Amino acid sequence: MAKKVFVTGCYDLLHSGHIEFFRQAAEYGELYVGIGSDATILDYKHHSPMFPESERLFMVKAVRYVKDAFVNQGHGIIDFLPTLDIVKPDFFVVNAEGGSEEKRRICEERGIEYIELQRTPHEGLEARSSTSIKGQLLNRKESEKSSSCEIPTRLDLAGTWIDQPYVSQYCPGWALTISLDPTFDIRDRCGLSTSTRNLIKKIWPYKLPTMEPETLARLVFCFENHPERDGGHISGAQDSIGICVPGLVRHWYDNHFWPEKLETCEDEMTLRFLEEHIVLVPLEPRRPGCSVVEGKDITKSKVKALADAAERCWNAIISKNLEDFARSYADSFNAQVAMFPAMVNPVIKGNACPEASVQPYIDEYSSMDDVLALKLAGAGGGGYLALVVKDSGVFCKVHQEAIPISIRRAGK
Repeated sequence: MAKKVFVTGCYDLLHSGHIEFFRQAAEYGELYVGIGSDATILDYKHHSPMFPESERLFMVKAVRYVKDAFVNQGHGIIDFLPTLDIVKPDFFVVNAEGGSEEKRRICEERGIEYIELQRTPHEGLEARSSTSIKGQLLNRKESEKSSSCEIPTRLDLAGTWIDQPYVSQYCPGWALTISLDPTFDIRDRCGLSTSTRNLIKKIWPYKLPTMEPETLARLVFCFENHPERDGGHISGAQDSIGICVPGLVRHWYDNHFWPEKLETCEDEMTLRFLEEHIVLVPLEPRRPGCSVVEGKDITKSKVKALADAAERCWNAIISKNLEDFARSYADSFNAQVAMFPAMVNPVIKGNACPEASVQPYIDEYSSMDDVLALKLAGAGGGGYLALVVKDSGVFCKVHQEAIPISIRRAGK
């Protein structure tokens, strides 16, 4: 009866070094491989794998030196114990740098021979490791920065318009924004604060400078709203804050242009919750001459409804309650439209323009079973629909027009 050999690892960036290790281990007998689960990698290495466990399992099983492979069901650095007890190997083989006295002790307790192999490349090939490959990818990304713009954009989630004093004078409240990596083509006049972003590019063409985010946001706000600008309209502070402050942010407005306080959330699981449930759907840009403020009807009760919805939206996001998030997200948008109906049915040169209405798009996507809520990005009139969906990955596969979002983390 053939001897059994066991090895374990993540095998996320599967490379020739892994294959050579499998080949050497398989010289001792039939090779069985334990693979770290997605949850284990996230807990232990504090990042998601490049490839999900099902895909990594498929790749490892396809290697001809491997008899069979399993996703480890344990936790932490010793996540392989359940797999080890199922396989009951004769040999446990590790790379020298992956060895430990705890693994040796586990083998002794079970009567398994413990073997450490030196990391050696296959004849004629370069030495490979996941760490070195990641370093090469990072260096390549850094070298490409000079030829690409990394200025983020922002998406408002709830409380839009509260950053204007003519709104917050009726009732103070929060605006909620997220800073987005520019992973897609960001079009002008589409509700993602492109006017502010374009002004930033005049000072810093490729990336934001490294400095305290709120101070940077203040500088951008003052640059955009300098006293000799054309026209008297002051851009809301949520634009500069949403771009410059990473993660999820809420800012409190009370009859002033700049918020009295900011609160940020950079919790990884919270940001992933948003990424897993928000997608953008591009519409036509807001038309030239289009006004979204004509016909506005701002009252205390309507502003209070907006403020209340934003408060509930923040709490739902922090608790990662999808149902409450969708409900409060929709309530915030409905409160915005109640005050500014031209967000949906814009006015051009003082006249209603039915062909510019975005209501047909709202009706189309609202009727989809996997769409839980929606809003127009920014001031509306076109641009992007920002949908709350059951699963962003699934939705984007079914609806090719949809765009997943990537929230900018601190330090980027």
